[in-house]
Amino acid sequence: MNDLSDGRLGMIAYRSSNPFEFSHILRRVEDAPAQRVFGCLLWPEHAQTPAPAIVACHGSMGWRGHHHEHMVHALEQGIAVFRVHSFEARQVQSIVEDQMAVTAAMLLADAYGALEKLVSHPDIDSARIGVTGWSLGGTVALYSAHEPLREALVGEQGPRFAAHLPLYPAAHVRPEDKRWSPSPIRVLHGAADDYTPVRFVEELAEDVRTGGGQIEIRSYADGHHSFDSVEPLTWLPDAVRLGRKNLTLATNGDMFFTSSDGTRHSIAEPEERRESFEKANIRGAHIGGNWDARRQGFADADAFWKEHLLP
Repeated sequence: MNDLSDGRLGMIAYRSSNPFEFSHILRRVEDAPAQRVFGCLLWPEHAQTPAPAIVACHGSMGWRGHHHEHMVHALEQGIAVFRVHSFEARQVQSIVEDQMAVTAAMLLADAYGALEKLVSHPDIDSARIGVTGWSLGGTVALYSAHEPLREALVGEQGPRFAAHLPLYPAAHVRPEDKRWSPSPIRVLHGAADDYTPVRFVEELAEDVRTGGGQIEIRSYADGHHSFDSVEPLTWLPDAVRLGRKNLTLATNGDMFFTSSDGTRHSIAEPEERRESFEKANIRGAHIGGNWDARRQGFADADAFWKEHLLP
């Protein structure tokens, strides 16, 4: 079946695509190859039907233990979880060292493909489906609130996520078209994050609010990337971190950064991104948990879902 009207649970396959960058989504590039992906629909032990649901997107290392802890918290609140397996579907394990094999744009296509499936499920409330993610997946949870990207993927009348919970996203893309979803966004971020620094989110937040969006940022002192894990703080020497510059996403789909002499440099294509990484020498970042930040982060996540998805 093409939808979930039969009430299926467990592993569910569906069609997505492989746009390399947000620019390809906005341009609706016809040659963006189709991709068959899958996810797992997890059901709470106790849920009132129709139940709320969350689409969950993993980070650059794939699914990790603390991600599943968050999902268990949601399930215990009575919220169904659709866990998207973007890497496994593309036979990729990690993109920490290249950020090329699978991109945020591909995960964004996967997330909206999942949303289109879930709205047809008879036991899910189509008006109460949120999205969350960590790092790479957090970027998806954040930019899924950008209306032009949503419209390009599912149409102007297509479904919209009811709430967005990004954890330590990369927020370096600044769209010229500043139309954002009215659905609430809560960003959970470590103040000491040197992988995807929180300052990018703080700068983007001004545009989000200007464009009609609701965004708040919870920043945790001494929290690094993956602050919500229990792993010790570790230095990843080959991890590709965010550089100093924002990227502009033009209304026509162009994506570029501007150098100090005013020159525009396109970064929408794979070879352009690779060249930019090599020139910028932006490698090395910390990841690891912080008990205080972790404790508060879980509490803030649970409270967000309770406020916006539960009756």
